[in-house]
Amino acid sequence: MALYNEQELKIYNSISGEKEVFKPINEGNIGMYVCGPTVYSNVHLGNCRTFISFDLVFRYLKHLGYKVRYVRNITDAGHLENDADSGEDRIAKKARLEQIEPMEVVQKYTVDFHNILQKFNNLPPSIEPTATGHIVEQIEIIKEIIEKGYAYVENGSVYFDVLKFNESHDYGKLSGRKLEDMIPNTRELTAQSDKKNPQDFALWKKAEPQHIMRWPSPWSDGFPGWHLECTVMSSKYLGEEFDIHGGGMDLKFPHHECEIAQGEAATGKNPVHYWMHANMLTLNGKKMAKSTGNNILPNEIFTGDNPNLEKGFAPTVARFFMLQAHYRSILDFSNEALLASEKGFNRLMDAYHLLDELKTSEKSSFEVAAWKQKCYDAMNDDFNSPILIAQLFEAVKQINVINEGKAGITASDLEELKKTFHDFIFEVLGLVDTAEAADNDTGTKLAGTVELLIKLRAEARANKDFATSDKIRDQLLELGIQLKDGKEGTSFSLN
Repeated sequence: MALYNEQELKIYNSISGEKEVFKPINEGNIGMYVCGPTVYSNVHLGNCRTFISFDLVFRYLKHLGYKVRYVRNITDAGHLENDADSGEDRIAKKARLEQIEPMEVVQKYTVDFHNILQKFNNLPPSIEPTATGHIVEQIEIIKEIIEKGYAYVENGSVYFDVLKFNESHDYGKLSGRKLEDMIPNTRELTAQSDKKNPQDFALWKKAEPQHIMRWPSPWSDGFPGWHLECTVMSSKYLGEEFDIHGGGMDLKFPHHECEIAQGEAATGKNPVHYWMHANMLTLNGKKMAKSTGNNILPNEIFTGDNPNLEKGFAPTVARFFMLQAHYRSILDFSNEALLASEKGFNRLMDAYHLLDELKTSEKSSFEVAAWKQKCYDAMNDDFNSPILIAQLFEAVKQINVINEGKAGITASDLEELKKTFHDFIFEVLGLVDTAEAADNDTGTKLAGTVELLIKLRAEARANKDFATSDKIRDQLLELGIQLKDGKEGTSFSLN
């Protein structure tokens, strides 16, 4: 029986403002969409926090036994500066500044994004579609919205008619804004005059002559609106209605509000059942900003090469730090906070390694089954990772007491404790055992070093320098490394 049948998961739904019991549309299957990065620069730490938060969600849903299709897009066109409907495309601007092709920009920063998330031990999504790979589908959905009467064409651009939509729908229900009170979320630029109302937003933009990212459409050579991309990619891979849509808190309005409007206008259905939003990350109590220097890139955490840090930290320590706060709360990043997290992480790992050394007894003084359910209760309460971590530290105390011989644990309870500890630390929280990783790293370096010595020995033999050749073989043997010469070359084994 799948674990999800035994656990009642509640998710805070941004659209209702309440925690709701999670019921997937199709039993045992979950469709989850998360807004991915616009790949025009190195991924910043705030984005990493969002993706780590949804990696936790993905991991826990899988742990419960759900089959999850996790879609996270790559925005590689159409996202204009200041999230506006006018101005320059962020990627095209970077391409112009660096004097390279836009797709070179996309490739460079997509690779960076993947590398950083891999270091944080994020699982890859099931599908990672790109905006430029779905231009045809975007044009088709625009046609549908125009046919339904919720969009209009003006000078080669297509705009969503928010006032018309609001006559029969509730535009603003996610962000809690009333249309009459809304101030346009765009700058006052000349192109704004194409709109009937300032609240309207672009579905398709006619490209200016200098705009290098452009595609043919029935209305003009142009490019899709940023909001439209996510509507198209989520509905293509998850259906017109799906379970969970996530993203950063800053995307709630206008991006996600517009997604809802586009989905409802095109299909008449409520596209998303549970909206989830991860909160922001601050640095030393202030908003991160490159202009003020109050900024840090993920790689700088790992190397320590940043004035805000006194040393480098392992990626898993930084991940552990982020998971010590609930995904919906603001988290302040600082050198002191990372140092404290590192100490906590090491305590957790020490206790995990101690489990293999514990001696069993006839009776248990630690109620493992009750503790295990508390771990599930924490995650079932809107993925409350800080409470889960607190429960893991309760177990750390018990492990140390048992190790000191002041308490006992039965063999069956110890096995249950080991499995639960392992599952929540590595499967759910996605942490990495740094000691094990260091061992693997050392093994890789050792193999490389021996291969180098084998090459040097082969060169010595080719030069008839048998004294050096024998010396390499004999000294490696003294270190417990035996060389074996064969038809296909020389191999080695550890004695």
